[in-house]
Amino acid sequence: MMATQIKFGTSGWRAVMADEFTFHNVRRAVTGIARYVSSVKPQAARIIVGRDPRFLGESFVELASEVLRSHGIQPLVVAEAAPTPTIAWAIISRQADGGINFTASHNPPEYNGIKFSTPDGAPALPEVTNRIEAEVAAADQAGMAKGNGGGPKREEIEIKSDYLKRLQGVIDFAAIRKAGLKVCFDPLWGAARGYSDELLRANGIAVATVHDYRDVLFGGHAPEPDGHLLNDLRDKMRQSGARIGIATDGDADRFGIVDEDGTYMSPNYVIALLFDYLVASRGWRNGVAKSVATTNLVNALAGHHKVELHETPVGFKYIGELIKQDKIAIGGEESAGLSIRYHVPEKDGVLAGLLCCEMVATLGKSLQEQLRALFAKVGSFYPLRENFRLTDEVKAKFTKRLQAQPREFASKKVAQVVRTDGLKLVLEDGSWVCYRLSGTEPVVRIYTEARSESDLEKLSAAAKQWVFQG
Repeated sequence: MMATQIKFGTSGWRAVMADEFTFHNVRRAVTGIARYVSSVKPQAARIIVGRDPRFLGESFVELASEVLRSHGIQPLVVAEAAPTPTIAWAIISRQADGGINFTASHNPPEYNGIKFSTPDGAPALPEVTNRIEAEVAAADQAGMAKGNGGGPKREEIEIKSDYLKRLQGVIDFAAIRKAGLKVCFDPLWGAARGYSDELLRANGIAVATVHDYRDVLFGGHAPEPDGHLLNDLRDKMRQSGARIGIATDGDADRFGIVDEDGTYMSPNYVIALLFDYLVASRGWRNGVAKSVATTNLVNALAGHHKVELHETPVGFKYIGELIKQDKIAIGGEESAGLSIRYHVPEKDGVLAGLLCCEMVATLGKSLQEQLRALFAKVGSFYPLRENFRLTDEVKAKFTKRLQAQPREFASKKVAQVVRTDGLKLVLEDGSWVCYRLSGTEPVVRIYTEARSESDLEKLSAAAKQWVFQG
């Protein structure tokens, strides 16, 4: 029987439990990681091993510890479910040699996954994950996928308090308290339970919480902080009189923000608002980063503030590199991931929510009022993301079409063709469309952005037609 190929995508390896995500395959994946770490640091390596609250997480952590020990690596085990950014901060502060995190992030409950972080606390770059995949294959070939149970002693560590202390120094809680801001928090049954709300309460800020218990089925849907899944948060906001709702996904690396009237704020807009706010409140003008699929409102603000713009492929690891080099004040992706200067080079949904609380409290305006002010300053931007499943035949034809150099699109001239990640066509009026094929399923992701809602509707229709034509 052919072994499952273990491939690390934009954010680790993910698969359905009891299908490809099995104890055997987890052992193979961790063996690959252990062999890689041993090749980089042959002696006295230490790896943090953590998890989100998914089913069997504790068992996978113990299995990983056993494999690491058998390769001479000391496992530093996080007993409780912990957010991905908390693990990232622990890797940095404890000077560990990396971290293994069992999580499928915002994926549905039947999934699990492994994220591997390097000693800088950042998601592993492709050159590292390629080497890990090669080590998995080599171990399979040599029949070395089983540990012998020996090696350095497993150590249990507590990482929450250090991370909360870190956020205490990043967020202006006094401003939130002074404004009398009421907050509502939804961890979506995930790893951030007892984080955002605990920190707000400790600073004398009124906060109400929903879904504050472990449920490995995440309420029967994906633990994704998207607008259509935040109705319980909206209800709690109405009951408690909260002026802002903040949410995190399964491993708390993504954020979801709800304005005082229940309106879900697009992550594109949240990133732009926080960028503008950090320039004003912190005076940070060293740069800004966004993925190629993220709103050009960020581009316009970068021009307005005379700040250098970095446009990266999709995958936060590329933004993390710029944070490590102190080239940016903030970096974000439209898929609800961001981090800031002097912080972890990893997405942090807890940080994002608390920063939004500070921004609303300090400016004294709702998020939609702030967005209207941004539009008045640099013009309006309306982004949209859509996913479409493709038949094999349509996918084959469309893949060929992606190599084209169209001069016109949606009856407008193409001003720029960008191939940073997929195909992005920037049109003469500043609107754009970006196509990215999924690496794991027959799906095309279509990102469009126009300067008015009516133009967005037309551009979206043209973008879809371009996929399925001829």
